[in-house]
Amino acid sequence: MTRQVASMKKTRNRYSTEFKDEALALADRIGATTAARELHLQTSQLYQWRAKAQQRANTSEREQALADENARLKRQLAETAEELKGSGVFLE
Repeated sequence: MTRQVASMKKTRNRYSTEFKDEALALADRIGATTAARELHLQTSQLYQWRAKAQQRANTSEREQALADENARLKRQLAETAEELKGSGVFLE
């Protein structure tokens, strides 16, 4: 005889970015464990959100550094072109 087990599907909660940011701010103030308990979350979920937020921040910093370097190189190229123009050397 086979036994059938009724399985209930767990629904996955989707949290907004604002909620995640507020949850992380709360975790910074009162601790991740306490914040997770108050928000009915797993502590590991807060740690994952924190890691992703830090990764986004690092990516933004890297993008800004690349944009700064790009601007510096463009200025340097323009200065070099002006110097060459003044010396009578023409580039095609």
